[in-house]
This record gives sequence, structure tokens and C-alpha cells, in this order.
Amino acid sequence: MKLNRFFLTLTLLLTGIILYAQDGNAGINEANTKVRGYFASGTNLMYAVGAILGLIGAVKVYSKWNSGDPDTGKVAAAWFGSCVFLVVVATVIRSFFGV
Repeated sequence: MKLNRFFLTLTLLLTGIILYAQDGNAGINEANTKVRGYFASGTNLMYAVGAILGLIGAVKVYSKWNSGDPDTGKVAAAWFGSCVFLVVVATVIRSFFGV
């Protein structure tokens, strides 16, 4: 008797969950719309992170340059490359998704 009640309850719960599920295409289209809506904010965030990294890199390169380290050019190229990478990634993603 208790086992039958358990299975009946389980069946009713699963039926309720299945009834609230949406169509797969509708879910994909809704996710696509939400991602495109957040893209401008994400791009601005990437640019802000790039600006902060650029400032930190400039301070580190200036510090190395003042102390006379021989690998100043390598460090400057690495920091500059990371900032350029963030900008290029934002641009490529924008063109890839057509936003």
C-alpha cells in the first residue's frame, strides 16, 4: 500500500515537471536573445579589464625600466599583447555572433 502511494506521488510530481517544460527551440531562442542582450555589457567589461591591465602593466614596465632590468622589452610586449588580445577577442566575438 505504501509503495503504491510512493509511486503515485512520484508519477504526479514528474508529470507536473514535464508539463512545465518548454519546447527545445523556444529555449534555445530565449537563450540566444539573453546572450545577445548581455553582449554589450560583456564587451564593455572586457574593455574595462583591458584598461586596468594596461595601467598595471604600464606601472610594472616603468618600474622595471627605472630599475634597469634587461628584460623590460619582453615584459612590455607581454602586457601590451594581453591588452591587444582582450580587444581583439571582443571584436572577433562581436563579428562572429553578428551583434
